[in-house]
Amino acid sequence: MPSLPVFLRLAGRPVILVGAGEPAAAKRRLLERAGAVIVGEDDGAARLAVVADDEAAVARLKARGVLVNAVDRPELCDFTLPAILDRAPVLVAIGSAGVSAGLAAALRQRLETLLPASLGRLAEALHAARPALRAALPDMGERRRAIGAALAPGGALDPLGAPALDDVAAAVIAAQPATGLARLRLRSHDPDELTLRQARLLAAADVVTHRPDVPPAILDRARADAERVECAAPPLAPATGLVVDLAMEEER
Repeated sequence: MPSLPVFLRLAGRPVILVGAGEPAAAKRRLLERAGAVIVGEDDGAARLAVVADDEAAVARLKARGVLVNAVDRPELCDFTLPAILDRAPVLVAIGSAGVSAGLAAALRQRLETLLPASLGRLAEALHAARPALRAALPDMGERRRAIGAALAPGGALDPLGAPALDDVAAAVIAAQPATGLARLRLRSHDPDELTLRQARLLAAADVVTHRPDVPPAILDRARADAERVECAAPPLAPATGLVVDLAMEEER
């Protein structure tokens, strides 16, 4: 990845803004939406800065250890500001590492038509259900798999469907998560050629076993916290959880 996406809590915190005109005004609006306190370059408490059209200010701030976003100058940026789709508390951030703000904006506009306004209410309902889910499903792995099954396409809480939010805990507890061993044979090294079933299983896997020739680009389609194990032969089915075993199709 060219950069690590993070979400910063800026409410009440100082952020330096240098510059004038519409580019600076647009960044001011964005920072103020996040609750930041806009300050000048001389503020010694600020650790973030957004600079429009002032390369000298960028150099001065970086010399002080301040992380800088230089508007329309990605080569000078310590961080970039993504296009944002707001379904609070759900936020979808789309970045291009500063390479093409226009592409990020176009993708955000496309997603605006796909992601329903109910996403925020679903997130809040899942948060409210946490005590009940912890009591009913005390094992963290089992709980995560049940939540994933409920949120899966066609599931009771499918976020792109019409989820019933009156009893989210019951919907999760009743969900039937995938478990066992799924052996997937890949036709291509290109992750875009994964079938829908393969992509869903890979995203749900607790453990991913694979042969040495399975490319990292496909392994990266699994969850970041899924265990990855390189092995020469398919493993045995696990007692709990979901293991996805990957090999190229030519393997016999």
